[in-house]
This record gives sequence, C-alpha cells and structure tokens, in this order.
Amino acid sequence: MPKMKTKSAAKKRFRLTGTGKVRGNVANKRHMLRNKPQQMKRQARGTMILCDSDARIVKLYLHG
Repeated sequence: MPKMKTKSAAKKRFRLTGTGKVRGNVANKRHMLRNKPQQMKRQARGTMILCDSDARIVKLYLHG
C-alpha cells in the first residue's frame, strides 16, 4: 500500500511548534470588518494554538 500523501491545504494553513502543538490563523478576519468590534479584530491578529481535539485531526493531515 502506498504512503498517504500530506494534505496540501493543511500544509498551507497550519504548522507545528517546537513542542508539537499546532499553530493556525485566527478566524473572522476576512470580510465585513467594519461590523466587528475593535477588540475582536485586535485579538484576531497573528496566530493561535489549536485545541487538542482539533490538533489531533490536523496532525493526521500534516504527517500523512
């Protein structure tokens, strides 16, 4: 059976930290930004660490 390929979409959206956690972008930052509070936009800057249950799924895709 051939090796499973890494999902290209996951490669582009997530990366692993040094300790093995999954880092991804924060949601709700793409459109309709004038309707969203300034605090929400500030907190959505940069990246975030995924929760354990989501990280487990993403790691399957990243390692293939």
